[in-house]
Amino acid sequence: MTSAFFTYEKPKVIQALRFHFISRREIKVLIILVNLFAILSAIMYFSHKISPVAFLLASGLWFILMISFWFALPIIIYKRAATFRDKFRVHFNEDGMTLENEHGKRGWPWKAFSTYMESPNFFHIYFDARSFFLIPKVAFTDDQLHEVRQLLKSNISKS
Repeated sequence: MTSAFFTYEKPKVIQALRFHFISRREIKVLIILVNLFAILSAIMYFSHKISPVAFLLASGLWFILMISFWFALPIIIYKRAATFRDKFRVHFNEDGMTLENEHGKRGWPWKAFSTYMESPNFFHIYFDARSFFLIPKVAFTDDQLHEVRQLLKSNISKS
């Protein structure tokens, strides 16, 4: 059994939320399509097939998309979720994962989680495509990190 206390650091959480958004398949497809549209509009503008206004609109769409996924959405989610201001203790064992804070304690069996992924600072443990936990890696020693990785790998499929 591995357990650790942790709190969240705002810059790291914002970066983890960015990682979450950019790793979603539908967001990747949308970004690729908008980038292709922006490149195509630039080619058409420089070959004098469209007006400068059309090129500016395509570029504006690209900027709005990038700003929303890179800045706006992570900050909005961080501000709305009171979870990121709490102190937690997490327990990992063969049966599942348990989180506790000063308000209570809740456990989940491994089968409750659909996937997990690892970013530079966090383990992202997903219930579904929208619901997930961020568990900071700094809360664990190197040996504990190895043990948590093994538990996640053996009990949850990797996304």
